Amino acid sequence: MKKLILILLCALLVPGMVTAAGAQEEPVDEPFKAAFIYIGSPVDYGWTYEHDVARQAVEEEFGDEVETAFMENVSEGDVARVLNQFAQQGYQIVFGNSFGYMDFMAEAAEEFPNVYFEHCSGYREGPNKANYFGRIYQARYLSGLVAGSMTETNRIGYVAAHPIPEVIRGINSFTLGVREANPDAEVQVVWTNTWFDPAIEREAAESLLDAGADVIAQHQDTTEPQRAAQDRGMYSIGYHSDMRSFVGDSVLSSAVWDFSSYYIDRVKAAMEGTWESGSYWGSLADGIVGLADFSPLVSDDVIAMVESEKERIVSGEWDVFHGPVYNQDGEEVLAAGEEMSDGDMLGMSYFVEGVVGRIE
Repeated sequence: MKKLILILLCALLVPGMVTAAGAQEEPVDEPFKAAFIYIGSPVDYGWTYEHDVARQAVEEEFGDEVETAFMENVSEGDVARVLNQFAQQGYQIVFGNSFGYMDFMAEAAEEFPNVYFEHCSGYREGPNKANYFGRIYQARYLSGLVAGSMTETNRIGYVAAHPIPEVIRGINSFTLGVREANPDAEVQVVWTNTWFDPAIEREAAESLLDAGADVIAQHQDTTEPQRAAQDRGMYSIGYHSDMRSFVGDSVLSSAVWDFSSYYIDRVKAAMEGTWESGSYWGSLADGIVGLADFSPLVSDDVIAMVESEKERIVSGEWDVFHGPVYNQDGEEVLAAGEEMSDGDMLGMSYFVEGVVGRIE
């Protein structure tokens, strides 16, 4: 009896202490929970690697206030299960980094209206679902200037994932840069129909090298096309991350992503209750896309040209799809002096002049 009285007195004096009835301490504030779903693995040193670098930036920014988790190698066919799992585990915002996740994320957003869903590269919005991407075509154009300046065979190979507007737009902007620097150069496309398959990516790059390409570019998730070029003593252009740091100086430069500020801003908005739906398409000026440092193999003259073109884009004075633009059949698709609308860029379904290959 004396022991029970003592426990009760202590409970009154020390708020939150366990009582004789077994009541627990008052719960402390739990961290905000953010989840990330990846089509590949961070060890690709490309697409997923950059998303995971940004996830870690969220952790560094918020410390104990935010708990993050990620699931890697999630196929489009399995993403619904993973979305449900994270939502049921109490994650308050979920990011997905593959175009193919779009419909599944839209359905999950309807099923879990109190969870925020952020989809990379899609277009379906909802009250609690937003989209985000960047104008990587701007960085692609700059990297094309480098490739066109460095080729000696006037044949540049491009390993391409899927024939969707995002990939087609990247091939076209790259080719416009190539042809601006070197009107005689052509860009030959090989489709892999996969985002992430190192063996197939390498095989495609090797086929282009066999056909005479001396520079390899890509829209794929790994460094294998760059490694294939290096093994043949040829140049390459990286994508997603600064692939020169993983492959070497044969990578002349890379069109790169930096999702850190976007992820930090969106998590903060969700935590503060100011999150809003929408579709974000950031630019070189925003810093979500950019061009990595140049290889020492790139001349000062080429670097100066690229920097001058970059300044024009960042200033808003000019953008990549500025007429006249012709398709590969020589037909005008954009008149002289006109700027292509975002809608036309987002729905792009043709190749520009200078591309060798067909949209399959």
